[in-house]
Amino acid sequence: MEDLRQLEGFLGDRDFCERWRAIKQANKRDLAEYIAVHNGETVNPESLFDIQVKRIHEYKRQHLALLHTIALYNRIKHNPDLEMVPRTVIFGGKAAPGYYMAKLIIRAINNVAHVVNRDPDVRDRLKIVFLSNFSASLGQRIYPAADLSEQISTAGKEASGTGNMKFAMNGAMTIGTLDGANIEIREEVGAENFFLFGLTTEEVVALKHADYRPGHYYEQNAELKEAMDRLASGYFSGGHSDLFRPLVDSLMYRDEYMLFADFQSYLDCQEQVDRAYRDRDRWVRMSILNTARSGKFSSDRTIQQYCDEIWDVKPVPIQVDSYTQTSAGIHEV
Repeated sequence: MEDLRQLEGFLGDRDFCERWRAIKQANKRDLAEYIAVHNGETVNPESLFDIQVKRIHEYKRQHLALLHTIALYNRIKHNPDLEMVPRTVIFGGKAAPGYYMAKLIIRAINNVAHVVNRDPDVRDRLKIVFLSNFSASLGQRIYPAADLSEQISTAGKEASGTGNMKFAMNGAMTIGTLDGANIEIREEVGAENFFLFGLTTEEVVALKHADYRPGHYYEQNAELKEAMDRLASGYFSGGHSDLFRPLVDSLMYRDEYMLFADFQSYLDCQEQVDRAYRDRDRWVRMSILNTARSGKFSSDRTIQQYCDEIWDVKPVPIQVDSYTQTSAGIHEV
């Protein structure tokens, strides 16, 4: 897999870069067709495909991405003629059977999607999709179609992560914290090809010890306040303001995973994403480099490193006999 590095030699080849972009667009059209059939939503393959698929958990912060999406929606409502990079925000994943808050996050995503996708003010600038029954087979459609990979867990909470590796290998850019395998991905692909935001692990610990108060961030950040107020008001739940009250209260009064503290940094980083996406040549170059520099994350390299550094075992040559199979049976050759 380290041979993927040879792709870097084609960065200056315009025909190669255009072919790369064309393949990505074909993969996006394929996913858009799947969404049309299974979700009944028409999404624009030319829009930025902003994707977060993984286990649903509060520390993975699907609701941070949702709050950003609500903030984008609020901007459109304030200015129906707003010019913005069209964005399709795609979620997928499953929650543990008894994990109430995770299931409530899934419901919030679907409810917000129902309102936003049917608002005529939005037009084709913003779409939200939740892909049900996420699986390895569905992942085969999703990873190659992604422009932006959301790896936004609270720093210090993610043991490693493998979805982020799959996205990078398929030429998606990562927006993420310094957490888990994000750290190694950023080291490999280059800081200039990774969208970094948020508190570090040390800063998370220090802020908690300093008596973290999420209400302070809520009061001081107008976009955060408006997004939370819209979610709490019943706007996305047919006027039933109690539906998402447990989720709202958990953020307002505890916010264990520091969404409010990272919110503005996340918004600012998403603005960087938009600027990069507008520059087609830059985006394709970043995509190629993410793929070209992802070879380290192959299982072959991992096992070899375990052999060398942990197990202290050496390769053992073995004799493999060759066989051929015919209708009459298997014969040694």
